[in-house]
Amino acid sequence: MLARILTVFRIPELRQKIILTLILLAVYRLGFFIPLSFIDQEKFFEGLRRLAESQGAMGQVMQAMSMFSASNLGNGTIFGLGIMPYISASIIFQLLATVYPPLESLQKEGESGRKKINEYTRYATVVIALGQSFMWVMWLRGQGYILDSYNGIFGWAVATLTMTSGTVFLMWLGEQIDEFGIGNGISLLIMAGILARIPDAMKELLGPAFVNGGFNIQLGSKSGIDKLLLLSGLFISVIIGVIAMTTATRRIPIQSAKHVRGNKVMGGQRQFLPLRINQSGVMPIIFASSLLLIPISLLNYVGQMAAQSEIGWLQFISPVFSILTSNDRGFLYNLCFILLIYFFCYFWTGITFNPKDISENLKDHGSFVPGYRPGARTADYLDQVMHRITYVGAGFLALIAIVPTIIASSLQISPLVAQFYGGTGILICVSVAMDLVQKIDSHLVMMGKGGLLEAEDPA
Repeated sequence: MLARILTVFRIPELRQKIILTLILLAVYRLGFFIPLSFIDQEKFFEGLRRLAESQGAMGQVMQAMSMFSASNLGNGTIFGLGIMPYISASIIFQLLATVYPPLESLQKEGESGRKKINEYTRYATVVIALGQSFMWVMWLRGQGYILDSYNGIFGWAVATLTMTSGTVFLMWLGEQIDEFGIGNGISLLIMAGILARIPDAMKELLGPAFVNGGFNIQLGSKSGIDKLLLLSGLFISVIIGVIAMTTATRRIPIQSAKHVRGNKVMGGQRQFLPLRINQSGVMPIIFASSLLLIPISLLNYVGQMAAQSEIGWLQFISPVFSILTSNDRGFLYNLCFILLIYFFCYFWTGITFNPKDISENLKDHGSFVPGYRPGARTADYLDQVMHRITYVGAGFLALIAIVPTIIASSLQISPLVAQFYGGTGILICVSVAMDLVQKIDSHLVMMGKGGLLEAEDPA
């Protein structure tokens, strides 16, 4: 394996792509050290510290956005908004392409149609970024974090354009990686943002071991060797499980029809149509998490009122609020989370998977599913199979989504550490890493060097 990795860097074209990708990712990380000039940074960080201690609704909104969009609003930097507007615009156009005929026809035009949709997505990104930046600036103004010299229409406009420019620059970085680097640029930016949390997570985990100038990992302590070994085993198990479920497929047998051409009989081979168990990817967790922020925000407000009121129904709702917004988030939150994940799994799969189109393509190529007539019968069969395996895939996503909550509450560790044992972050990192390895592998195979994933020759 080491020899194959060294082979990657001996190929000039592949080496240049990898180096350029690393440079652009380094530029992305450097942007998190350039502070916004219109924020009173000292006052801002003090407010964020109090927000983190209270685990309020706004803090959860910021944590969710940071996880999904390669951003960190808590840093108060030019890349604070991240690429969330681009992700939002991409999702909007993907959904519209299923219900808006002009966009649907563009999708079927191939490369030219895809470029046109990407152009529309960029324009929508700028519009969404302007809106989100302005809302963020107004929130900062309401909290008193904006400097007096920027408190005015002109100052707000400059602040909004600054954050929008940061998002547009990140979008440009992602496209440069797509064109001249290797891997999916936007996905790599998100992955880099998630992995950048590892030092803070290690500090949270191992910090209690460094006491009085020594190193204490005794059994039963906060950073005991027993807990470290258990967490290491859980981490490896979760990674293996995520990889297994991400690559798992349900293979549908496909038989091609025989064609007689002269004295030769063509076709007749049996192949397989792979249907992914986790067809919807990470999107259901993102949608479910975002949607749950709405009741959390409302209950946050109710809880604040309950603390200052003796009204009966407010006192009754207040415990529900504390369950939903506490560190362990409670049974009710997890139950709602699981139900929403199942709903969005079927919703997203219904949008992205079209059994009718697959059936028509098989029919056009002279192939069929044994035992089912081409056309409507085949489409119904594929739809039935997808509904069954989606149930399994949704169960997997639900389990992965609540694993961090279970680990954080049962082992009494920081949520920052627990997020690396499940949830959106682990799914994104594993999926992007597998995609990157496969693209490097395809380059090596095309050049006749043997792939990274190719089995060793026993001889």
